[in-house]
Amino acid sequence: MKLMFASDIHGSLAATERVLALFEQSGAQWLILLGDLLNHGPRNALPEGYAPAQVAEKLNAYASQLIAVRGNCDSEVDQMLLNFPITAPWQQVLLAEQRLFLTHGHLWQPENLPPLSERDVFVYGHTHIPVAQQGESCLLFNPGSVSIPKGGFAPSYGMLDDGVLSIQTLDDCRVIAQMAITP
Repeated sequence: MKLMFASDIHGSLAATERVLALFEQSGAQWLILLGDLLNHGPRNALPEGYAPAQVAEKLNAYASQLIAVRGNCDSEVDQMLLNFPITAPWQQVLLAEQRLFLTHGHLWQPENLPPLSERDVFVYGHTHIPVAQQGESCLLFNPGSVSIPKGGFAPSYGMLDDGVLSIQTLDDCRVIAQMAITP
């Protein structure tokens, strides 16, 4: 199974268009959105091309291929614009021998994990900082932010392809981190 991950769009039309173009090119079956889709939030500057209604329209065209979780900047009003569910605080994707626990990262986070096995992958956003590493009790994966990166990182997204999770830059698809999740 091939999956693509994007987090923290924050209403950026430019980032949304780039993510969707990469999704089309990737051959991934699903695009997983890790929250904070339409609004920039009170602690963030407006991202380039801030246009939440247009972002909703673009994402709605892919509704049947999206799996999404709710971020701390997402609301019931946002759900009214979107044709796919975004209000679940977490989701799970079951793989052959492990699961991906998907969440935004403001409720469940690396310092407050749900019960997971050491082979499971905790997939989150929220911090806008890419992470691909072995944690104390499971694997940790954060694709970073496609619109408002932090920590000196470039805008980035994630891929799961043939048992390898990778984080890639949005502009040139350069791999900045990766880890195998299968033995």
